[in-house]
Amino acid sequence: MASKPRWYFDFVSPFSYLQWRKLAAHADEFGIVPVPVVFGAILNELGIRGPAEIPHKREFTYRNVVWRARQEGIPFRFPPMHPFNPLATLRLCIAAGSTPEAVSAIFDWIWAEGRAADSAEAIAPLAAQLGVATEAIGSNAVKTALRDNTAEATAAGIFGVPTLAIGDDLIWGNDAHDLAMAALRDPTLFDDAEMRRVSTLPVGIRRA
Repeated sequence: MASKPRWYFDFVSPFSYLQWRKLAAHADEFGIVPVPVVFGAILNELGIRGPAEIPHKREFTYRNVVWRARQEGIPFRFPPMHPFNPLATLRLCIAAGSTPEAVSAIFDWIWAEGRAADSAEAIAPLAAQLGVATEAIGSNAVKTALRDNTAEATAAGIFGVPTLAIGDDLIWGNDAHDLAMAALRDPTLFDDAEMRRVSTLPVGIRRA
């Protein structure tokens, strides 16, 4: 039996929120498993910076995501600061079972309502709403699960969030949502000659 598609995300990512608003409706249909990960740890592993860590790219990214949300008709409001420390939200998600309902509630708290989410105290009302005790967010079991999720993502070759992994195929970003849906519906999408050719295309030049 083929493994279920796994959707890697971090609540700090507004593009993860935008894709989830569309993907959630198909989670049961395709058996999609939401996997919360620490995006910052993945960036550290790869030795690269995130979009919000590059000044002009940061401004562009924020304007782009605001525009994109308006185009897609998705409620959207930035939280009080960004980037913020997402550990409390990621741990809350795991403590709540990483269910689609929990993922949606946490995303909406941050990106639809624009609320602070940078500490367990800030999200205490949300934790209560999800039936999770505040102390559970900081439990060793939850922390270990988040580390394991992030290690799994790194081992799978994840380089950004959101990423939908369908077997060994990685489909990155809200911009690629249509491609993700096409791949979910057609398991042979990447099997034609040109798709296979570009997957092994020789590298012509490398920067020093």
